[in-house]
Amino acid sequence: MVAQLAYVRRELAAPMPPPLAARGVFGWMRYRLFGSLLNSVLTVVSLALFVVVAWPTIRFLLIDAVWDGASRADCLPETVGRPVGACWPFIARKFAQFMYGFYPSDQIWRVNLTYFLGAALLAQLVIPRVPYKATNAILFFGVFPVVAYFLLVGGVLGLEHVETRRWGGMLVTLVISFTGIIVSLPLGILLALGRRSAMPVIRLLSIIFIEFWRGVPLITVLFFATYMLPLFLPGSWKLDGLLRVLIGVVLFAAAYMAEVVRGGLQAIPRGQYEGAMALGLGYWRMMGLVILPQALKHVIPGIVNSFIALFKDTTLVLIVAIFDLLGQLRAAFADPNWATPTTLFTGFAFAGMIYFAFSFAMSRYALYTERRLSTGR
Repeated sequence: MVAQLAYVRRELAAPMPPPLAARGVFGWMRYRLFGSLLNSVLTVVSLALFVVVAWPTIRFLLIDAVWDGASRADCLPETVGRPVGACWPFIARKFAQFMYGFYPSDQIWRVNLTYFLGAALLAQLVIPRVPYKATNAILFFGVFPVVAYFLLVGGVLGLEHVETRRWGGMLVTLVISFTGIIVSLPLGILLALGRRSAMPVIRLLSIIFIEFWRGVPLITVLFFATYMLPLFLPGSWKLDGLLRVLIGVVLFAAAYMAEVVRGGLQAIPRGQYEGAMALGLGYWRMMGLVILPQALKHVIPGIVNSFIALFKDTTLVLIVAIFDLLGQLRAAFADPNWATPTTLFTGFAFAGMIYFAFSFAMSRYALYTERRLSTGR
């Protein structure tokens, strides 16, 4: 009887190459863009919209744009001899006004130093690998606002005093949005906890505060803070105009932030509360160590959405005679030396790119934070 020999492969067979139709760019396009009838229709419609909308925008901003010039004459079709797009010399000439408003030109270094300190501390805070996060947080949230105040306002250490009514442009936009974002989040957390409190008085006051500020438009809040709030204060009290706006913006944003945080608190299972109490944790330690970290992780999209909305809503301060970036832009349009048919569109395109850059950066970092905190996956 002949013994049967079995063959056992000692190494894996080499994988077969993918089919030609799935390779390279054409394979990706076939499966991603034209994989079905619906995908094919959506791809064609998207390309048509790009041609109709995006291509004229690119031509206006880049191809037909004027890049060098000293006055409006350099941005006129009669001078250039062709259709004229964006007038970028207008932005270059007014750039300092857009960034600093009417801040004294010999003191602009103080604003630049404030920008640098804020960006440096923020970068160390948002990059996970940078050590000493607690120290960075104390410096950014506690020390930096005080240093920035004395740098920008002056009046100490030989610095010239600069009134806030001379501020403007991107400086005002960042001051209002930074203050609103930094202060509204902790205040909103306290309001959310108060609305869920077991103490009837605390819960009722929190509900009244939240519903009142959510039921009033921001324009009304700004008008009240600017023109009516001084009427309710003692005659010896003099609040700066920008400070009144900051108070109104913070209270308005905190009411919306409270509802976002309350949604996160309601998403936490009851067992988390019971487990924390079983460990002997008090109320504040339970909230700070167990409940709030989970709740805030759930509502990161809502928090960042509120931050972005607050950043863009700073443009409303123009109605109370505070010239932020958009206000300085509209003021620059009145300069007859740069009055061209495309100046208006160029200015709004410039402002739109700045707002989009800040908003997009905040949204991307929020997505990164969500992925980094998704430890359950």
